Order: sequence, then C-alpha cells, then structure tokens
Amino acid sequence: MSEFLTQFSRSLPSVWQGVSVTLQATVLSALVALVLAFVLGFMSRSEHLLVRGLSRVVVEFLRGTSLYVQLFWLFFALPILGFKLEPLACAVVAFGLNYGAYGSEVVRGALNAVPRAQWEAAVALNLSPWQRMRRVILPQAWVQMIPPFNNLLIQLLKCTPLLSLITISDLTFQMDQLRSTTGNTAAAYVTLLVIYFVLAYALTLLMNALEAVAKARLGQGTGLRHVLKPPSAGITDPGGRAARAGGV
Repeated sequence: MSEFLTQFSRSLPSVWQGVSVTLQATVLSALVALVLAFVLGFMSRSEHLLVRGLSRVVVEFLRGTSLYVQLFWLFFALPILGFKLEPLACAVVAFGLNYGAYGSEVVRGALNAVPRAQWEAAVALNLSPWQRMRRVILPQAWVQMIPPFNNLLIQLLKCTPLLSLITISDLTFQMDQLRSTTGNTAAAYVTLLVIYFVLAYALTLLMNALEAVAKARLGQGTGLRHVLKPPSAGITDPGGRAARAGGV
C-alpha cells in the first residue's frame, strides 16, 4: 500500500490531467445534450404532425440503440464514409446525442406539467408565444426539469470511462496505468471509485444550487439556504405563485 501511495503521489499530474479530460467531456457533452433536449422537446409539442413524428423517431432511435455502439460507430465507421472526428469530439457528439434524447422527454414532461390555467392566463394577457414561453411557462417548467437533469448529468459522468476505449487519456485510463505500474488493483480502483464519487457529489451540489435559485425566482423555497438537502422530486404547486413570478 505504501508503494501505491508513493506512486500515486508521483502520478498526481497525470491523474489530474485525466480528471480534467473527464470533466471537459462531461461538460461539453452536457451542453450538447441540453440544446438537443430543448430542440427535440419543443418539436414534440409542435402542432405539425411531421415535426412531432420526426422528433419521436429521432428520440426513439437514440434511446433504443446502445451508447457503446453509437460511440464506436462515430469513431470507427464514420471515417470510412469520409468524415473523421477527433476522439474527444466523437465522445461529445455520442454522449450529447444519447443523453439529449433522454433529456427531451424531461423537457416535454415538464412543459406538459405546467397547469393549463397558466397557458390560458398568458394567452388572456395577449402575450406573444415567445413571451408566454419565456415569462410564464418556461420558468415553471425549468424548476421541474432540474432534478431529472441532475440524474442524467450524473449518469453522463459515469459513462465517461468509455473514453478510454477510443484512445482518450481520461481518469479511468490514467488510473488503469497506475494499476499496471503498482500491481495493486484493489487500491487503484477504490481510489477511482472515490474520485468519481467526489465529482458526482460536486455536480449534485451545483445542480441543487441551481434548483434553489430557480425556485427562489418563483417565490418558492429559500434560495441557497437548503442547497445541501437532496433535490426535490418536483413542484407540488406551481400554480399561483409561479404565475405571479412570471408576470401573470
């Protein structure tokens, strides 16, 4: 064990580089997934059957195929067709598409959960569709999206060990190198588990803070005072107070 600790201290720069690559892939993939989630989520509520149908086909295809296969297809098969992406770009695209499809269901469900009275009140005030969404509907729906988005973000972080399969020196790759050097498999992978737990908990705290701020803007909760508490499962009464916060 002392040999492992000594070697681990010497390898800290490499380990930190692996952590940096893992976080970079997580953040970039999350941004791609967030954009795609809103695009597909709004498409699923379109009045046009073709738009709704296209959204459903894309979502079901991305959710119904393996992320592992999607990643390998982008990395190994796409160059055969004449398009070559850098390994990190392949990972960001694959993770973003896959988790964006799951996120689109979160967006669709949160928009549908906003009480119908809120939509009707916004129309009665003669607000434009953009104003209705920005000032009334989306602030209420966003609060409900954050807890499931937090779950998806943690799952996204936990799938980043796949990066090592496409030649990216992420955290898992660096710790596996350390395991090979020291021969202490148990210590290496226990350390890896602890690091991933710390990263996941830090992301959870950030999402809890985001949820607290979003609730405070709607007049719910107490801002950042309860950030360390587990995220709520959703809003039980997004009606009157949320409408006043949105300007209705």
